Amino acid sequence: MRILKILYVAVGLALLAAVFAGVEFVEVWSRAVLIGGGGMLLLIALYGFGFLIDSFTWQMAMAGVPLNARWLWRAFKVRMVGEVFNNVMPAAGMGGEPVKAILLNKHYGLGYREGTASIILGRTINMVAQVLFLAIGFAAVWTSDLPGHFKGLAVAGLAAFVGATAIFFYAQRLRVVSLTGSWLGRWRLLERINGVLHHVRDMDERLIRFYTENRGRFAAAIALAFLNWAVGAVEIYVALIFLGHPVSFADAWIIESVAQLIRSAAFFIPAAVGAQEGAFLLVFSVMTGEPALGVAMALIRRARELVWLLLGAAFGVVYAARPAR
Repeated sequence: MRILKILYVAVGLALLAAVFAGVEFVEVWSRAVLIGGGGMLLLIALYGFGFLIDSFTWQMAMAGVPLNARWLWRAFKVRMVGEVFNNVMPAAGMGGEPVKAILLNKHYGLGYREGTASIILGRTINMVAQVLFLAIGFAAVWTSDLPGHFKGLAVAGLAAFVGATAIFFYAQRLRVVSLTGSWLGRWRLLERINGVLHHVRDMDERLIRFYTENRGRFAAAIALAFLNWAVGAVEIYVALIFLGHPVSFADAWIIESVAQLIRSAAFFIPAAVGAQEGAFLLVFSVMTGEPALGVAMALIRRARELVWLLLGAAFGVVYAARPAR
């Protein structure tokens, strides 16, 4: 496992090196600084707004938790701490999920099962909303005058992501894990798994109960998560105005769609280092003919991510110093 982690980091760094080998850093930097202090503050605020939306979406998935400002603030802080771990661990952006469940339990008394169920539900909601966001983006790609091979890759990528999301959702909805465990448990060599099957069944019941008894809440959460993805397109649109290369909102949506799809595909690379930069290099090269502009946009994104990750780390330090409830 340690070797794999090192390999994943090495892949990311190699991609990053390839990106910067294809552009002039001086040109990239001269573009990036055009964002200015005011533009950077605006992008940081937009990213924070997205965090807030995402936190409320997650709060809606917490059974029994009131939808009030107090719990929203708690979800926001825990979500930010988890995001720090998600960005540094090569675990499909899931490295911080156990941390979130632990913090909810130790500091706010939410049971591990309730916390874990909310995390799975939150992930599912975000994936479904991302499918909708990508579908709109790639519909715009298909009707554009972009090269045919670019359209083909976009459709193939979207199909793969839709398939993965469908498998993840229906595995929960149809109790695939618990049914598979029950079948395996009938084999004598695997009887030991029966000891944990009741935990799996309990989790399945919690997930299905939410999907069947809270359909309105589920739909509202998906709508909010979709809004969060759309904020990313707004960020691209605003940033490019400051960078002196304004684009239509449809083009900003396409750029964000491609970038997020590639970032999702590079789940094994911590913080998608190199992959995110490569995505912006690719899509800006195709759409604007200015790869340096794409890399400048990627650097700006990294800067605003870093600000919020540092705040998340600060929250983590506070939690570590605070005695458990």
